[in-house]
Amino acid sequence: MTVSESQPSGPRPEVRAVAGKLRGAREAGVAVFRGIPFAEPPVGALRFAAPRPVRGWSGVREALSYGPPPPQGGHFGADAASQDTGDDWLTVNVWSPEPDPDAGLPVMVWIQGGGYMIGMSGLPEYDGGRLARDGGVVVVTFNYRVGIEGFAQIEGAPSNRALLDQVAALEWVRDNIRAFGGDPDQVTLFGESAGGGSVAALLAMPRAAGLFRRAIAQSVPGTFFSPELAADITAACAAELGLRPTVADLSSVAPRQLSAAADTVSAKMDQWAQRWGQPAHRTILFSPVVDGEVLAVTPWQALTDGAGRDIELLVGHTRDEQRLFTAISGLLGEVSEEQAANALHVFAPGPDGARRYRDAFPAAGPDELYELVHSDWLFRMPSLHLAEAQTAAGGRAHVYELTWPAPGMGGGFGACHGLDVPLVFGNLDRGQPAMLIGETPSPEAEALSARMRAAWTSFATHGDPGWPAYDSDQRLVQRFDTPSAVTAYPEEPSRLIWQSHTFPVLPLICQ
Repeated sequence: MTVSESQPSGPRPEVRAVAGKLRGAREAGVAVFRGIPFAEPPVGALRFAAPRPVRGWSGVREALSYGPPPPQGGHFGADAASQDTGDDWLTVNVWSPEPDPDAGLPVMVWIQGGGYMIGMSGLPEYDGGRLARDGGVVVVTFNYRVGIEGFAQIEGAPSNRALLDQVAALEWVRDNIRAFGGDPDQVTLFGESAGGGSVAALLAMPRAAGLFRRAIAQSVPGTFFSPELAADITAACAAELGLRPTVADLSSVAPRQLSAAADTVSAKMDQWAQRWGQPAHRTILFSPVVDGEVLAVTPWQALTDGAGRDIELLVGHTRDEQRLFTAISGLLGEVSEEQAANALHVFAPGPDGARRYRDAFPAAGPDELYELVHSDWLFRMPSLHLAEAQTAAGGRAHVYELTWPAPGMGGGFGACHGLDVPLVFGNLDRGQPAMLIGETPSPEAEALSARMRAAWTSFATHGDPGWPAYDSDQRLVQRFDTPSAVTAYPEEPSRLIWQSHTFPVLPLICQ
């Protein structure tokens, strides 16, 4: 995992933001500004606090390098990639084809994923240059606190500090993006995995109301924690260091030590399966917390109640969401009947969920059943239900499924989790997800990426990605493949199994 920056070319653009003047670079015809602070560094007295507005500066600030990533754990090598010095974790990056206050271009604000434990905006797969140039949009990416710093339930600290960081970034966009050529009234939020879950959470948060007009939620996780569950997990992390889960105790610990403690708990999470339930079975240590203040209810409940009725929504998932995780765990093609039965017992909805899976997929072996129930529980059905909640309340949603099988690494990953990221950004030859595409992107991959980029930017510009809105009668969705097609929702057996499930707040099972 490496952080990448392109080589600048051409005269250097300058803009005047609210906090001061910025000088960026021009790369392949696009103006780029990196590492712009949108809040004060959340360290010292501001550690575990809500983000504070950034102080201004005099003169011209150079905006050529990404800001340092927030502290994070070691998954996928994220700890090594976040060794940059500095504590200015809360920064934004902007790509604009026309950095003129009169340009009035649509704005797309990206929230990266990473299981709520890792993630940084400076990764090469999130370079917004191609999306901005080809789509005629302003692209914004940003860092937010992850892991214990952003999501842990800590006594004396506000819940969901990461979500508050995201609101602060959106407020920065509202107040500054016109200077970069963007229209603050035409903001589309988009994100994948934990980023998609963050998009869903922001749809439900009154504090985010009015900060974006459209939302694209890719592979939305269904995990939202109760305060009790989140606090119990934080207590386990603090106990690794002999501390209490309070601001007073944890503020004295270096951020990387806290990340390491969380990694230790993550590695032995099965010990807490009886207390933490499903998240422990999936090694999900952090998620947004339904605390009744920052986040009053789950996104599905909020949208059912009409919270997103005025927000245009695009939502979807990949077909084989679980395949990547099965491969990482070494179980690809090796799932036993016992492992499949346990997965069905833990994750299938309702007391007869396991039987319903076996009845709906009579020819499925252990591998397929294992992947289906994991994919459905964590990503596919939460994403679909978000669209159904939106439409049931009178809002509009467009749904997609990515079914194109990834050709990279031997071609065994299918349409797995994360495959949509390089396709949407058009970065088919850089970053870890590009390994799914293969060493040399094929014309097929380039064409599919162009279609997805066009759909995303068209939605950001006009609210129409190019296929009909989803409804409860026809259930039409866009299937991205070669060729692509508009079809009835392809995962109908799973939809029927999960149709009565509500994706409630995940509780602490025993106290």
